[in-house]
Amino acid sequence: MNMQNKTQDAEHSSSRRKVLLSGAGTVGAAAVAAVTLGAPATAAAAGKQGASSHHSSGSKDMSYITTKDGTRIFYKDWGSGRPVVFSHGWPLDADAWDSQMLFLVQKGFRVIAHDRRGHGRSDQPAKGNDMDTYADDLGAVLDALDIKEATLVGHSTGGGEVAHYIGRHGTKRVAKAVLIGAVPPTMAKSAAYPNGLPIEVFDGIRKGVADNRSQFYKDLAVPFFGFNRPNAKVSQGTIDAFWAQGMAGGILGQYLCVKEFSEVDYTADLKKIDVPTLVLHGDDDQIVPIDNAGKLSAKIIKHATLKIYPGAPHGMCVTHADQVNADLLAFLGA
Repeated sequence: MNMQNKTQDAEHSSSRRKVLLSGAGTVGAAAVAAVTLGAPATAAAAGKQGASSHHSSGSKDMSYITTKDGTRIFYKDWGSGRPVVFSHGWPLDADAWDSQMLFLVQKGFRVIAHDRRGHGRSDQPAKGNDMDTYADDLGAVLDALDIKEATLVGHSTGGGEVAHYIGRHGTKRVAKAVLIGAVPPTMAKSAAYPNGLPIEVFDGIRKGVADNRSQFYKDLAVPFFGFNRPNAKVSQGTIDAFWAQGMAGGILGQYLCVKEFSEVDYTADLKKIDVPTLVLHGDDDQIVPIDNAGKLSAKIIKHATLKIYPGAPHGMCVTHADQVNADLLAFLGA
């Protein structure tokens, strides 16, 4: 890595952008919570343990790969066992998976997670902020690291990314899939899914991001983790981590991503999943309601097993980390 790239990396990773913004209008907290996020944890940089030097879709430079359109995608790669690859939710980054990655790497697995373009430590281009490109970026990471027989795990928007990757690229690199609180088959109301959320909900989310995303993310973390429920044990650290990850990304990419997690119909992608798939969803998910998401996805995917977490919120990878980790381990066949 030359000196110019080192300087760019330092400037990139230190950026925590502040924005002048304000709440989500008249959309209520639960409705506004119809965003699809990932569960936060503290930020952690990582090297490239066990990473292959082979690449086909992009070049690899330390903890970044560069896609065909020149976008640098940050990734973490720990361990050397069977690969488990994580896709995070909106508006967060790879650190959303810290609990799962720390657990599984200590169980002998190779764990990999990347920051979606426009999010976290990855570049913030004006182009490519769409699900086709997100899926191709995931493919570029898998190709650059020459990952084979992977278990792909996606939470929320990341679940859409996993499904769409398989829909576009197949399962030649994939052995299993896991969808956790995931957005498929689709969130927005349509003729095919009349029980979806009205588009005004997502317009409210866009307004919250544009007007005051800093406050919006702090407010959104509360229903995300179920902290607005009676007798909930509120963790300020969890809220702070959620906010920090959200603010690490760029406002443009996050704004444009709202359309991708809300209006994209993943039904055709789900029908193409031909590997064993585990669907985990909390029945108190205020962000991605289970009836319109997990339950429907489990019916569409050919080889799916649905496990419902009673009382669990959208951020179950944090609030129910031990249970999620145990279920992942069992599904991986360790």
